[in-house]
Amino acid sequence: MAIYSLTGKRIWVAGHRGMVGAAVVRALEARGDATIIKAGRDVVDLKDQAAVRSWMKREKPDAVILAAAKVGGILANATYPADYLYDNLMIEANVIEAAHREDVGKLLFLGSTCIYPKFAAQPINEDALLTGELEPTNEWYAIAKIAGIKLCQAYRKQYGRDFISAMPTNLYGPHDNFDLKSSHVLPALIRKVHDAKLSGGKVTIWGSGTPRREFMHVDDLASALVFIIENYSDHGHLNVGIGEDVTIRELAETAAKVVGYQGGFDYDSTKPDGTPRKCTDNTRLRGLGWAPRIGLEDGIADTYRWFLENWKEAA
Repeated sequence: MAIYSLTGKRIWVAGHRGMVGAAVVRALEARGDATIIKAGRDVVDLKDQAAVRSWMKREKPDAVILAAAKVGGILANATYPADYLYDNLMIEANVIEAAHREDVGKLLFLGSTCIYPKFAAQPINEDALLTGELEPTNEWYAIAKIAGIKLCQAYRKQYGRDFISAMPTNLYGPHDNFDLKSSHVLPALIRKVHDAKLSGGKVTIWGSGTPRREFMHVDDLASALVFIIENYSDHGHLNVGIGEDVTIRELAETAAKVVGYQGGFDYDSTKPDGTPRKCTDNTRLRGLGWAPRIGLEDGIADTYRWFLENWKEAA
């Protein structure tokens, strides 16, 4: 039996227009047993403390899934470090504090596995947090997410709040960002191989292609988050991933197979590789009874279909 049932609850999915938030909304709508609260930036600016407090006081959600964040790839993080640190600190601090003030029954904060040290032992388990230096290419975002974990733990310790944290691995899926100036590696690859297929050009990939990464379809994440909020209540954060990784080269070849691109790849070794390997240990989450179901090739195919149907520059 779930330790906290969402049935009949009013659930605020903060960041419902983003890739993760939209997937969580889909998962909750499929259940059909709760009221989903949505509020875009036109309704409440999550960086505005007074606005968040006022909105939360008026709406009084029973539970909050905090998926709102400023996200981006290596280039975006390197170009806008202040934005990635400040915006994410403000969003999480304002929502978590307001949830405490309005006596919200359960809050789930989403972070990222970039919180872990660059050279953490692989696969990375939750105990690796704060045991070494961060990857410099995304440390601003990582520091903000670490602060979010600690905020949840602090409110739990001081006030007894049932605020918990989950750290997803690299994500992809419908509603992803395919803008090459700010996207993560997988949507960027899909966009590049699609464009090259149409133009007959060659695809250049940053780095050597040897770093290993783990990729999880966002619908699997949404399934996990709904499971976690109902079945987990503890001080420590939980990793959310599939526990398997591939090289960037293997990822590119899989994307090319799905898209139908046969032009090959060039690797720009003058660009940074980032962390050499990042694969999560999901023992704790699997021990609670949850497991992923979407394979990488099937997941990329689903994402590519969404890209073709929805991305304004896909044609």
